[in-house]
Amino acid sequence: MKPIRGVLTAMATPFGADGAVDLAGARRLAAHLIDHGSHGLVIAGTTGESPTLSDDEKLALLREVKEELGDDASLILGTGSNDTRHSVQLTERAAEAGADAALVVTPYYNKPNFEGLLAHYAEVDAVGLPIVLYNIPSRVVVNIDPQGLAEIGRLENVVAVKQANDDELGPVEGIDVLAGNDSVFLRTLEFGGAGGILVATHLVGAQMREIWNAFAEGDHGRARRIDAALAPVYAAVSVTNPITVKAGLGMLGIIDERMRLPLVPAGEPERAAVRAALEDAGVLARAG
Repeated sequence: MKPIRGVLTAMATPFGADGAVDLAGARRLAAHLIDHGSHGLVIAGTTGESPTLSDDEKLALLREVKEELGDDASLILGTGSNDTRHSVQLTERAAEAGADAALVVTPYYNKPNFEGLLAHYAEVDAVGLPIVLYNIPSRVVVNIDPQGLAEIGRLENVVAVKQANDDELGPVEGIDVLAGNDSVFLRTLEFGGAGGILVATHLVGAQMREIWNAFAEGDHGRARRIDAALAPVYAAVSVTNPITVKAGLGMLGIIDERMRLPLVPAGEPERAAVRAALEDAGVLARAG
């Protein structure tokens, strides 16, 4: 099994002018992210606008990115839904298509109790593909507390959790913890976490890889200085992800910022904040 650790980017999904998934653009973006510090990618996650992608589109993205990158990066496919049968079927297809792991979000809208959550994950676990749990109560309403994560983590193939509840961020017995928000990436490393599934890496990936490298080398002071300097970028891209991420990618000329409804491109206040943050970080030239 490839390691699910380090700087992992939740990759945005490029779209063409006709609204179709831009597979060539996805290949270019994936290569850019790996070239700029990412150890691996999450495809068809929240940042990838997964609610608007069909299963076939998700799998096509995985296959194209895998063909582009070869075996040099860990590739995780978002396969979670609020329908257990659907999650199982898509996880099976992800395994067949060569995914290294599945990112499985807490079932949303149904609001299952813990017994239902455990049964849901047990069914997905039976596929045999490594699983990264995704705890994000701000989007799905249901929270899995650290004790519950540890219990689900006893399933054979559950290897990690993307923890997007900063209030309960900390070690979880038996599984690796990955930061679910850019602003707590360093904090996660400091308590022994495995890294993060990140978004700002689309724009400042090399700098965030330097945080990882500096921390691994024991230069914690340098890691903290880099992290503090990137705080404005973290804040700017956290507004209605992935709207502001795509705005930044467009400014840098990496991909077009087209989105699928119900998401729409960033307005002027959001764009101004992203531009200012990227200028301050030295990755975008100042106007004038």
